Amino acid sequence: MENFSDSEDINRTWETFKQNIKTSVRRSLGLQQHKPWFDEECFCIFDTRKQAKMQWVQDTSQSNVDNLNNVRCESSRDFRKKKGRII
Repeated sequence: MENFSDSEDINRTWETFKQNIKTSVRRSLGLQQHKPWFDEECFCIFDTRKQAKMQWVQDTSQSNVDNLNNVRCESSRDFRKKKGRII
């Protein structure tokens, strides 16, 4: 880093470094497909599902088990509808 004369060189080096990391990640993990159907509503559904699971983890009572199962079923149904595969 001592050899850099100005911020332009640092920025160029950072961009190269960042691109190398992204390329390495793509090669090792593979490319993930973008899901155009996964929108803000899906994030809310997913968050509700996550909250139900956290509630179950904190208290494994039967009511929380039932709630988690209901939320999972509803969220799976909603995701299938969003994908266009209504089952």
